[in-house]
Amino acid sequence: MPDDRLLRILEQLRAGEGRPDAARLCEVCADVVSMSGAGVMLMSNDAPRGSICSSNDVSTVIEDLQYTLGEGPCIDAYNTEQPVIEPNLADPEVSRWVAFSAPALEAGARAVFGFPMRVGAVRIGALNFYRDRPGELTDEQHSNALLLAEVAARAVLDMQSNASPGAYAAELEAGSDFRLVVHQASGMVSVQLGVSVAEALIRLRAYAFAQERPLTQVAEDIVARRLRLDEGA
Repeated sequence: MPDDRLLRILEQLRAGEGRPDAARLCEVCADVVSMSGAGVMLMSNDAPRGSICSSNDVSTVIEDLQYTLGEGPCIDAYNTEQPVIEPNLADPEVSRWVAFSAPALEAGARAVFGFPMRVGAVRIGALNFYRDRPGELTDEQHSNALLLAEVAARAVLDMQSNASPGAYAAELEAGSDFRLVVHQASGMVSVQLGVSVAEALIRLRAYAFAQERPLTQVAEDIVARRLRLDEGA
């Protein structure tokens, strides 16, 4: 792991502030790898917890799509523990994201790349990049992205180190979208239907997709008891 690259990245993260926040993390990741944008999604138990940052509006859409649909480069990178490379989203060699690809293209993404974030054996999420034109990563870009995924994982753990038990650190919450109402609704559906929380989240996504409604809106209706999913939902 080249020390000069690591030092350069850490210097950019700390420029002007001393301790990096989540927003700065995404900006630096996109800059170092020369991508159009970057986002960081935290995950646990094979399900996304939410995005802690995105470097621009298109990255925000990409993170939102992955959370809502449960598919995309971050999801696959986390689950497989391997980089996920899609250099041509409009004309992929293998079609893998039936729901994600079309709206991501509409938002402006032409290539997407996901890199798992982990420290040792502990997985915490994935680092996502997009580019507004198709094309493979160069060897240097790929190498830098791998390094940044490790740096991002350690930065997140560092930010979280002083947080209270069960709470997120202020640096992580500042620009985050953790969708707490979705997690609350998943818990309620889990109890109502007698299924796991992971299965309840799948049911929520399927219902929102079928009804063409935002996932958070469906979750809010469930938490407010305006909606109850039945066994067939």
